[in-house]
Amino acid sequence: MERANQFVGQSLAFLDAVERASRAAPLDRPVLVIGERGTGKELIAERLHRLSQRWSGPLVTMNCAALPETLIEAELFGHEAGSFTGATKTRQGRFEEADGGTLFLDELATLSAAAQERLLRTVEYGEVTRIGASKPIRVDVRIVAATNEHLPHLVARGKFRADLLDRLSFEVVTLPPLRAREGDIALLADHFGRRMAVELDWPNWPGFDEAALERLEKHGWPGNVRELRNVVERAVYRAEDPERPVATINFDPFKSPWSPLSAPAMAQEEAGEAPAAAASAATAADASPNAASLETDDFKASVAEYERALLAAALEKNRYNQRATAEAVGLSYDQLRHAIKRLDLSGEGG
Repeated sequence: MERANQFVGQSLAFLDAVERASRAAPLDRPVLVIGERGTGKELIAERLHRLSQRWSGPLVTMNCAALPETLIEAELFGHEAGSFTGATKTRQGRFEEADGGTLFLDELATLSAAAQERLLRTVEYGEVTRIGASKPIRVDVRIVAATNEHLPHLVARGKFRADLLDRLSFEVVTLPPLRAREGDIALLADHFGRRMAVELDWPNWPGFDEAALERLEKHGWPGNVRELRNVVERAVYRAEDPERPVATINFDPFKSPWSPLSAPAMAQEEAGEAPAAAASAATAADASPNAASLETDDFKASVAEYERALLAAALEKNRYNQRATAEAVGLSYDQLRHAIKRLDLSGEGG
């Protein structure tokens, strides 16, 4: 299967991790892949499989965090018909499915103690016993496991078996977070931007303007490459002129003046208390020379008037260029247009 994701990077930290995985790939030994979310752990697992002697065999993936604890063992090791409620027929587990190939266990640290014990026996003896069965089945499987946890710390706290960690850590590939990959943010942004431009049938890829690139470089990227890809693709598809460099970056797609209130905030509002956003607006108003007085008998009207004054000043400062204004005040273009309409600012600027 051809994957949409690829290894893209030139930083030494990133290339060292890929090189370590490449060297370990031909050896028929287990490998642990450690890294924050979005750093590419599954891509490393696929590389370990494709460059191994098992490349023609199956690559089976299981996310250990995606199933309830009661089903993980049945999913991994299989079960016989009637072995538990709902087991209407015999089913192979992931180990049997991966026979002759590679089993990738993502989110390894979430395995229950019972599943860890059964996994240890499978690693040691190369056998699995389906739930409800009495005879073990031989399997030939290479294990690649991934986690964003520090497993030795979990061992020290009694959350993970030390003997299982010993069996699985022949090699450990630790992927660097995006913030540590010097020079890779601009490279990846250009890569994802070009792909999105092709998907949108743009005649050319104009790239990002300098201010947008600077914002991308300064962002912390807690979601790493996956987050960067989402931000870049969203920026490209929202851009309306394919001939001009992309200028608007929105890191938080949930940011909106009309976001639903949380339950505590709604309770405060119903009780007549000012929500945090309104309190912040009042504080800003107090600091502004053009602010309305903090004394008011109509709170909502005063807040709306202050919003109107802020946007009117921002529009004037940006010569009534709505895209530039949206970027300046941290709104998307659509959000700004809605605010202009709601606050009756459509006549501003002529």
